[in-house]
Amino acid sequence: METDDAPTAGTAARVREVIADAGVSQREFARRVVMDPSKLSRSLSGTRRFTAAELARIADEGRVDAGWLLGTRTRAKDTASAAGVEGGRPLQIVRETVRLIAEHGFHAVRVADIARACATSSAAIHYHFPSRAELLEAAVRWCMDEDTARRAARLAEADDAAAELRQLIALQTPRTGQQRRQWAVWLDLWAEAARSTAVGGLHSEYYRQWRETVADVLRRGVAQGVFRASVDPQEAALTLTALIDGLATHVLSVGGPSSAAAADAMHAALTAHVTHTILAPRPRSPRPSTP
Repeated sequence: METDDAPTAGTAARVREVIADAGVSQREFARRVVMDPSKLSRSLSGTRRFTAAELARIADEGRVDAGWLLGTRTRAKDTASAAGVEGGRPLQIVRETVRLIAEHGFHAVRVADIARACATSSAAIHYHFPSRAELLEAAVRWCMDEDTARRAARLAEADDAAAELRQLIALQTPRTGQQRRQWAVWLDLWAEAARSTAVGGLHSEYYRQWRETVADVLRRGVAQGVFRASVDPQEAALTLTALIDGLATHVLSVGGPSSAAAADAMHAALTAHVTHTILAPRPRSPRPSTP
């Protein structure tokens, strides 16, 4: 058992051991336990203490006893923890929270609703996330991380910046149920950003990163010669993301069979905008000479 003057270092060492056993990067492990990567880094370096809820989620993901992480018990695998739950109980809680936000709105989601969706108790939810605010922030962070991962995967498949931009437009066009749910969450979070809440601040920072991603693609395209040399990456990114936001909002307001047509119209409008203002014009083929 640890002495009182060194619990932080010992706990951090054991968390490092759990991460090593998981065989993933520190950032990926932070995603799995729904924790801010910078907070995990500071806790591992000893400049910040893990909270009880964070250790509970780490223990759940690593299938170890939380007491062992704290140094009060010997190590024993907790094979029964979150049995049958893909990704562990914390991720299940977060995924269901995101789904409920998309269906009912940010402020309508109660902890009791989340517990019911997870087939567990409110006490179990609070074990992993002590407050509703902490749970909602974790859900938003997870949603953003998933969106960033999908975007990175699609961009990696592209041959040049023009193909990257087409991939981004396809990802942002709400055609599938998953894309519509994602947009429903974003629209709800914009209101939070306007109120300057903690979750709203998180969303504002994510949106800044998203716009910078678009600007980076535009910079690469200009350098590659596939975009017009006159394109200003920052201004063009601002215009394009604003168009995406407005058109997606319209698509989400259309229900039933008309939603597919609205999504097609959105994609066509964005493609036309890119063609007429961003893509470098194709050189014309020389006319055949007349004899």
